[in-house]
This record gives sequence, C-alpha cells and structure tokens, in this order.
Amino acid sequence: MIDLSYVLTPFVAWLIAGGLKFFINSIRARRLAFGLIGYGGLPSNHSSIVSSVVALIAVREGIGSPIIAVAIAVAFVVILDARSLRGQVGKQAIALNKLRQENDPTRPLRERIGHTPVEIVAGIIVGVLVGIAIGLLVP
Repeated sequence: MIDLSYVLTPFVAWLIAGGLKFFINSIRARRLAFGLIGYGGLPSNHSSIVSSVVALIAVREGIGSPIIAVAIAVAFVVILDARSLRGQVGKQAIALNKLRQENDPTRPLRERIGHTPVEIVAGIIVGVLVGIAIGLLVP
C-alpha cells in the first residue's frame, strides 16, 4: 500500500500556514486581505512546508535515518533562501519602485518578499506540529 502521508503533510502544512497568514493579515488590515496573499508574512509557508516533512520523517523513520539528513539539508536551503535571498529581492523591488514611480504608472513590484526570523520560526513551529500530528495520527 502506498503511504500518501509524505505528499499530504507538506500540503496540509501549506494550507494551515496560508490560512493563518490570511487570518493574521486580515486582522492587521481590518478587511479580508486577499491582496496580501503571496510571499512574506507570518508564518512562513516555505518554512512550514519543509519543516513538516522533516518532522514527519523524524517520526516515521527516526532521527538516525540517513534520509533525515537530506530533509534537513533541503530545509536549510529553503529557509535560508526565504530569509536572505528573497529579502534582498525585496530591497531591490523597493529601489526599483522608487525609480519607476515618476516615469511608469504601472503596478509597482511587490516589495514584501522575504521573511523575518520571527516569521520563519512561526513557520517551523506550524510545520513541525503538522508533521508530528500526521506522523502519529495517520497510519
């Protein structure tokens, strides 16, 4: 029988983190925040997705499994990218929007792309909880 929990877990983590992000953004904006859906924000979807898989593998295979090292390495790459590289892209978007402001009336570039450390940690917490829950509850 095929174990679909390895496919289901990151999807559930993405769904929960995205739902929380929408809820939090809606409270902050005092309106339904459909326009704020996207990159950046609390919690980090990217961190939730990769940490959910790491947690599921830890529960199912154990922390001594070689595959856990691969999962952790991939998680580090994704999380570092969410923090540093995408943060730099956001800074570039701010500068480009300032330059375009006078000459180009088109829609500005999205400036909120990367994640803060708090957003990343929140995403990791969501992901780990989802991974553990599915790992323990789904046979």
